[in-house]
Amino acid sequence: MQNTKLLLTSLSFAGLLALAGCSFPGVYKIDIQQGNVVTQDMIDQLKPGMTRRQVRFIMGNPLITDTFHAKRWDYLYSIQPGGGQRFQERVSLAFDNNDQLIGLAGDFMPGVSRDEAILGGESSTTTAPAKPEQQAQPKAEEPAAPGSLLEKIQKEVDSAEPVPVPIPEPLETSPQ
Repeated sequence: MQNTKLLLTSLSFAGLLALAGCSFPGVYKIDIQQGNVVTQDMIDQLKPGMTRRQVRFIMGNPLITDTFHAKRWDYLYSIQPGGGQRFQERVSLAFDNNDQLIGLAGDFMPGVSRDEAILGGESSTTTAPAKPEQQAQPKAEEPAAPGSLLEKIQKEVDSAEPVPVPIPEPLETSPQ
């Protein structure tokens, strides 16, 4: 009887230790990422009138291609860092009947850098136009000092001659 109580107590204690190890503060928890990684640079490369092929080259394959909405591609990305709060971003691209890009919607917008918005580098709000006497006049660049590195670089740039870029032959689309 005493052996049974000792065995039961030790098994209960071992089970509690095992459960406590799951939430122990020193346990490493991995970041969980799912979906397509979409960056502001990718969005900035998109232009109205691009074909589906061009968009796929820039953005990759869409995560969701809905049969009921064939003219819309959805890109989703979610990340849950180390057991913390989950963040999700979404971008939907719309195409017209000619399979050309006509618009996008979602968490990213063209020309709006999140880094600049966070750091305050560029304001997205419009302000009243400045009076003519307050407008800054463009400052003329001063020539480089003779014999300086900047002058040498400018001479190399000025003396450079353009080289034609070879255009590759188109791939044959018909099998032989």
